[in-house]
Amino acid sequence: MNIYVGNLPFTTGEEELRETFAAYGEVTSVSVIKDQFTGQSRGFGFVVMPNDAEGTAAINALNGKEVKGRPLKVNEARPRVGGERRGPGGP
Repeated sequence: MNIYVGNLPFTTGEEELRETFAAYGEVTSVSVIKDQFTGQSRGFGFVVMPNDAEGTAAINALNGKEVKGRPLKVNEARPRVGGERRGPGGP
């Protein structure tokens, strides 16, 4: 399951995000999206969990959870449509 994580604190790194989701099951990959010019976090990322039940449990537990003063927005990521660039999480 590919999971979108939005409203991340800009100081959150990939390892910290991995640890947060690992509490709910196996995590195969994590990516925090960064600005290509500055290298700064853009405040969102993606987590891949191979087990859908664990992914759903993580979404239910972490959506709205406050991290460093910011409530996370966590949901199943939607695929890009026709290769168009759209906002975080899909159309």
